[in-house]
Amino acid sequence: MIPPVPLGTWPTPVEAAPRLAARLGLAELWFKRDDLTGLGGGGNKIRKLQYTCAQAIAVGAGTVITSGAPQSNHARLTAAAAARLGLSCVLVLAGPPPPTPRGNLLLDALAGAQIVWAGDRPLAEVVAVEAERRSAYVIPFGGTSTESVQAYVDCARELRTQLPAIDGAEVVVALGSGGSMAGLVRELGAQRVIGVDVGAVPDPRATVAGLLVGEVEPNALRIDGSQVGAGYRTLTDAVRAALEITAGTEGIFLDPTYTGRAMAALLAGSFPRGDRLVFVHTGGLPGLFGHPEL
Repeated sequence: MIPPVPLGTWPTPVEAAPRLAARLGLAELWFKRDDLTGLGGGGNKIRKLQYTCAQAIAVGAGTVITSGAPQSNHARLTAAAAARLGLSCVLVLAGPPPPTPRGNLLLDALAGAQIVWAGDRPLAEVVAVEAERRSAYVIPFGGTSTESVQAYVDCARELRTQLPAIDGAEVVVALGSGGSMAGLVRELGAQRVIGVDVGAVPDPRATVAGLLVGEVEPNALRIDGSQVGAGYRTLTDAVRAALEITAGTEGIFLDPTYTGRAMAALLAGSFPRGDRLVFVHTGGLPGLFGHPEL
């Protein structure tokens, strides 16, 4: 494996959350603050980009290209990583351009990324055309690949060092493109990790198992699908409540797509769990400002 390029600030903090733990009926709750990874507003994608950008540099690429929704945290952090490494960045985003750019879109532009709007065309098709035209290195959706799974093995190893008693705790993480959950499962085991599906992929169980290349059976994975709702971009009442409760008890801001859904599932008691949990905060704060309905 190509060694990762340094992009973040490690280890990210682990913080106790006693007031929210009491609200949830937990003996102990910790937040693993991967929203504080340092670069570009922070978030879990920085861990993965250390591996994917290393691959781009190794093949001599001068431009990287990736895709996502208009408020994609991965797109924002790819733009920031490219700026840090002196690479050009192209972002292929779903749908038409919005009337007013908000949230992550403003930060994409500040980091110097060129945005290509896919309109009604499939994202993968537009990425393929643009990548060939620009001789760009393609960073996959969500930065997730079998290689970048190692990024969340790294995170789990940090947790073992920071919380020596973690072997008795379960870990809750939002499940988007699957790489964060896959890395945690590789290091901690399938029974210790609970992924809350946000609706980013059609078959999250097969996606995570596929990234682990035969290491775990899909049915062994603990995946909660209760918070997908009407779709990936839809803000639900349960998520809004989760944002308010977490901010009101611990002063920690969650995002409306990933961590908000994971916390909504935890508050609803949607899955069996013990009384000692680590909640992986994967970032996404700028996405709050992309939802004017908040």
